[in-house]
Amino acid sequence: MKTGDGAVDGGRAVGRQERRRRKLHDELYETAIRLFVVQGYEATTMEQIAESADVARATVFNHFAQKVGFLEEWGVRRRARVAEILGAEHAEDLPVGDRLRRYLKEMSDLNVASRAETTVLMDASARYGNLLHDPSLERELGRIVEEGRRRGEIRAGADCDQVGQLLAACYFSTILRWVREEPAPFDLHQRIAGALDIILLGLLSDRGDAGA
Repeated sequence: MKTGDGAVDGGRAVGRQERRRRKLHDELYETAIRLFVVQGYEATTMEQIAESADVARATVFNHFAQKVGFLEEWGVRRRARVAEILGAEHAEDLPVGDRLRRYLKEMSDLNVASRAETTVLMDASARYGNLLHDPSLERELGRIVEEGRRRGEIRAGADCDQVGQLLAACYFSTILRWVREEPAPFDLHQRIAGALDIILLGLLSDRGDAGA
């Protein structure tokens, strides 16, 4: 639905100027990601991004104050895409284990479908960005675990924040191992699913504990 020159976004009108700003923001982002993949993150400058997008250097800085901002937005957009997919499938109704599996599977699907991009951007995020300190993914995974605990699917004593941290750390370390060798050294889906099963089910058998 549109109101005059404005589109509707989340129930509020978005004017022509804002739509142009967002369009330019997207174009700058896509230009930067393309250059990163072609010539590497380190080798790409903000000046080259501006030149390739046919805008002034200052325009790039108006949208992304630092080059690392492109890496941060890359992560945000991937998580948003997964949330969109799972929302359309009403994944919130799934048991917590199945929901975590679906979430991490969709993340893995994005990585597998764009391995060249993931290789450059994930490695750059680990080297120059805030990948291993950004709490965004662990918060999202922890929220899923917390909802499972409220429904009685997770033991009451489990620290949901810690579980979210563990899951996120496992995910990132697995992805980094996967992208740093060519060809891919293992099946990403299988490795992520196996790690999740260990976290969900534990290591010890039903016959006793480690001291038995």
